[in-house]
Amino acid sequence: MSELTHFNNEGRTKMVDVSDKQTTLREAVAVGTVCVNAETFDIITKGTTKKGDVLAVAQVAGITAAKRTSDLIPMCHPIAITGVDITFSPDEKSHSIEIKAIVRCKGETGVEMEALSAVAISALTIYDMCKAVQKDIKITDIHLVSKTGGKSGNWSI
Repeated sequence: MSELTHFNNEGRTKMVDVSDKQTTLREAVAVGTVCVNAETFDIITKGTTKKGDVLAVAQVAGITAAKRTSDLIPMCHPIAITGVDITFSPDEKSHSIEIKAIVRCKGETGVEMEALSAVAISALTIYDMCKAVQKDIKITDIHLVSKTGGKSGNWSI
């Protein structure tokens, strides 16, 4: 396992210097799941909440989150994102919605945190828009499934 690089010689936190890294096309894919009951699932998939189209709002929120990740996570670099795509896969049998975020950039550092942030905020937006109908909504399994580009190369589960 690599050493942690967010500490200076004095043991204090620092932002990693990526000045010497090569600019490459980078992509990260993250997923997560929102689990609801049958009533909430129907409301989400039929677009009948009083707050509007849950998945449309969650999609915009997730894109915004990807763009604002460096404002929320202290050691993340501000990244010029070149693309964000968020998709939702409703599963009627399990009353769940899988969220998938794909984030791309041309840069010196990856977009893993941006993809994870996009999924997390999309999930939280679904929760927020449905909490009046259901209190025990579960957000689960947010994780990175793949990344490409950069010195460490490609990775996927």
